[in-house]
Amino acid sequence: MKLTRLRLSKDASNRLRFLAGKTGLTPNLLCRIGFCLSLGEPSVPDPEAYSEEDREFNRYTLLGEYDPLFTALLRERCRDDGVATEKLPDYFRAHMNRGVLLLQQRTRSIVDIGLLAASSNRAAQRPVQSGSTASIVPNSASER
Repeated sequence: MKLTRLRLSKDASNRLRFLAGKTGLTPNLLCRIGFCLSLGEPSVPDPEAYSEEDREFNRYTLLGEYDPLFTALLRERCRDDGVATEKLPDYFRAHMNRGVLLLQQRTRSIVDIGLLAASSNRAAQRPVQSGSTASIVPNSASER
């Protein structure tokens, strides 16, 4: 994926500053968490909805040693969504922006980050047989 720098929208940048202040986490960690939240959403984000107007990140600073993992997750999601490979940078930016917005909506403090991680982990560890194929689903509505 040819992308060395990522620019967030003004709205996402403002929310990222707010989140960093409330949680004490660095912006790059918050972006990573948000990116994963966005990938978990069923809808496809629209890259046109997120302008490149504010905070800029170096891709390696943003993803660090986990760059290959995040790139693989994005490739898989884009493949599932029918998005062409040459559009990966646009969808990377869209998922980062949408993820920051989702994270800000679900977070009031650092405790909420822990609860998000715990609920995602519990949901991923509960295999449930559905007919002849196994699926991973939360056991109750409170875990979703």
